Amino acid sequence: MNVRIILVVVAIVAAFFAGAYWQKTVTPAQQQAAEQAPPAGMPEQGAVPQIATGEAEAVGMKWDVPAGWKDRGATSMRLATYEAPAQGGDPGECAVFYFGPSQGGDVEANIDRWIGQFASHGKISRSTRTCGGMGVKIVEVDGDYLAPSGPMMESSGTKKGWMLKGAIVEGPNGNVFFKFTGPKKVLEAEAKKFDGMLESLRKG
Repeated sequence: MNVRIILVVVAIVAAFFAGAYWQKTVTPAQQQAAEQAPPAGMPEQGAVPQIATGEAEAVGMKWDVPAGWKDRGATSMRLATYEAPAQGGDPGECAVFYFGPSQGGDVEANIDRWIGQFASHGKISRSTRTCGGMGVKIVEVDGDYLAPSGPMMESSGTKKGWMLKGAIVEGPNGNVFFKFTGPKKVLEAEAKKFDGMLESLRKG
């Protein structure tokens, strides 16, 4: 075996272990960047689908995709991305994230971060429920959404009259994050569908 072949093999092995290590060490900054990853309609280079129609063996739970929502598939950073119908403007987007057992950060800290993505807001609603035998923390906030994006999570332009409905599920294999954002009238129109998706949660 010549030297060039040996170097190629070493490089491949090193890349494999580096990728495995990254998956086990998700930082808050990486989680924030994941929230802004493009949906499957605009795939990242090398993205590998991880979920289909609301099912993922890795997270140990399933859910039903609301009728009328477009399933945009998964990326390397998202379990799933769903698009809710527009109401004469931008559509709504529900992104689902899973970072692994004991990964993703503190639940309340994540809820506070979501709220902090609004420059100004109206009433903030927090609640807790049980769905499919799993605890779910829910937050609702509306106002001027900063639409953070990029590695530094800088605002990509304030979205006035937007809303966020977020849910963090204490799944069997770790927390699963559902982040639904879009114009307020879209989220209000699709609120029952979002709640229905949470009610459909079950272990499996």
